[in-house]
Amino acid sequence: MRLEGARVEENRLLAPEHRRMVLHAPDIATSAAPGQFVHLRVHDSLHPLLRRPFSVARRDVTAGTLTLIYRVVGEGTARLADRRPGDRMDVLGPLGRGFRMLPGKIPLLVGGGVGIAPLIFLAEEARRTGRQVELLAGARTAALLVGEEDLREFGVECCPATDDGSRGYRGPVTGLVAGRLDGRAVYASGPPAMLRQVQLLAESVPAQLCIEGVMACGVGACLGCSCRTRDGGRRLVCTDGPVFDAHEVSLDG
Repeated sequence: MRLEGARVEENRLLAPEHRRMVLHAPDIATSAAPGQFVHLRVHDSLHPLLRRPFSVARRDVTAGTLTLIYRVVGEGTARLADRRPGDRMDVLGPLGRGFRMLPGKIPLLVGGGVGIAPLIFLAEEARRTGRQVELLAGARTAALLVGEEDLREFGVECCPATDDGSRGYRGPVTGLVAGRLDGRAVYASGPPAMLRQVQLLAESVPAQLCIEGVMACGVGACLGCSCRTRDGGRRLVCTDGPVFDAHEVSLDG
């Protein structure tokens, strides 16, 4: 974990309310792994006070850059959207436990919305080591399917699903999962309802879930991002996760 003064290289619109940010943060880029996140101070002032967590979508060790894909949903991300190339940002990372690639299983990646971000990184690492990858990506409508330009760079085509049927399968992305589980290990990232459905569908196969959490500190000090486990315990999303074994955590309610 490092605290680094990063330089904004790019911060452009990808889709309605969705943006792609590239940060020059060579120290963090060197050690980041798929599923880990960074904690950004989104503005130089004290408002908003708290940092915001963002999954790493890509890294380039040679260029020293990190790529983030985010959705503008509130004041913090609105301030982040105002950042321009050359601006400096305070970045803490890489944080958390990422995905663990399982040997002998074909990776089936399932992403919903901006949950696609850590799966892009995972797909890139899998292809770099010669693995075949199948990636399922869901969004409300075709215009909100993001990340495909990155995936094509390293030879991964996504199978899309849209709620309105404007592209690919009509319905939630989890509708594509059931017939694809044989010989697979599932890696999923997205909204809670999607992860709950993946958890149910993948009960009989290895599966890992990247869970979202509201984080004040990002380092396990505030205990504000806890989630329940199936044995009645609690785990912290920021330090025990954000990636958990699907058979370990409870996502009900």
